[in-house]
Amino acid sequence: MIEFGDDIREVFLQPGDFHFGGGRTRISTLLGSCISITLWHPTRLIGGMCHFMLPTRGLPGGVPLDGRYADEALALFDRAVTTAASRPADYQVKVFGGGNMLVRSTEDAEIMNIATRNVDSAYALLARHGYRPTTAHCGGQGHRKLFFDLWTGHVWLAHRPPAGEV
Repeated sequence: MIEFGDDIREVFLQPGDFHFGGGRTRISTLLGSCISITLWHPTRLIGGMCHFMLPTRGLPGGVPLDGRYADEALALFDRAVTTAASRPADYQVKVFGGGNMLVRSTEDAEIMNIATRNVDSAYALLARHGYRPTTAHCGGQGHRKLFFDLWTGHVWLAHRPPAGEV
């Protein structure tokens, strides 16, 4: 059931954005080669979503975290989970995105496929940080639109592959 009402807070994530909270908040985003990870605590009805663009920027420590990078987005999740006095294992984790938007040929894809690198880094970092994804919709071609309701944990996905693909 989709719930509507004036009391729903809408948060739209641009690339690099991160949101963690609770209440009647709906987080949404639009993904191409980028990745969104959702975390939801089913008992406390809190959670969050990130939208990262690249695996890492490789900068030394001491600089502010930047959600455009997978490793730093996971650090933002760790910070929020710790602040909420919870643990990674308490959360339902879902991963979306990594659609190949720029290259069509297999030859080009082997040279540089940021979408695949993003998906690979998401899974590796989630495992390293103790998060276990239960649901994923990653890879392929085309873009995805994502909606995540923090009060229920429900995630809705609309995936549109390029014309001519099923």
